[in-house]
Amino acid sequence: MLSIFRATAVAFAGLALMPALAPQFAWAHSTADPSEGTAGSYLRTAFRVTHGCKGSPTTAVTIRMPDGVLSAKPMPKAGWTIETKTRPLDTPVDSGHGFKIREAVTEVTWTGGRLENAHFDEFVLTMRLPNKPGATLYFPMVQTCEKGSNNWTGIPAANQKWGDLPEPAPFITLKKAVGHAH
Repeated sequence: MLSIFRATAVAFAGLALMPALAPQFAWAHSTADPSEGTAGSYLRTAFRVTHGCKGSPTTAVTIRMPDGVLSAKPMPKAGWTIETKTRPLDTPVDSGHGFKIREAVTEVTWTGGRLENAHFDEFVLTMRLPNKPGATLYFPMVQTCEKGSNNWTGIPAANQKWGDLPEPAPFITLKKAVGHAH
């Protein structure tokens, strides 16, 4: 009986904290999950679309890669087509897997599907993160709908908070790699 009481108390305490977390992880905003990755490593993250455009279904999602993200691979989605745009690199970069990266991905777009306003979905990428511990990478995202669009492209200026922007860009914060014990 005591453990049920404790579990209930912990659940209520968690609910009490939700308003404090709401500005950082606003339910209506598009976000990356996870929103933290290890600098210089690979990360699989899902960019979440939580609603349409003023009730209109989503028909395309475009995510722009920030500087430093060289390699990005989108996960296919049933019913959607993927287009990846790249730019040549001035100097090829070692992939860490026995080949050189000669082009950087600049943009990934999923089109042709239909995501109703009443539903949410995730658009998944795996990418190589730059080796910049402490940096925050912003991924401007355009959500195109049958009628209108949402431009999740806002990047906070100095003294501005992400959650205060009307349409903030999803982000990933880079943490320092933890050494391995031998």
